[in-house]
Amino acid sequence: MKTLKFKTNINCGNCLATAKPFLDKIKNVQGWNVNTNDPEKILTVEGDNVEAENVVEMVQMAGYKAEQKKGLMDKLFG
Repeated sequence: MKTLKFKTNINCGNCLATAKPFLDKIKNVQGWNVNTNDPEKILTVEGDNVEAENVVEMVQMAGYKAEQKKGLMDKLFG
């Protein structure tokens, strides 16, 4: 299982309620969470074969923005 992280503008409970139906539809996801206490409102998505582009698309369909946060290895080799 891999973990992807995204910087979002999902910043409150109402935003989460709006985004939830879209996030629940992302293929191959075993779980997701948005840390609204983090200044970058980090969306963490876990699952096998999760497509980052699919996550960004579903967040946008919900009316929000998402940008994948790259890890150090992704920055060096991605």
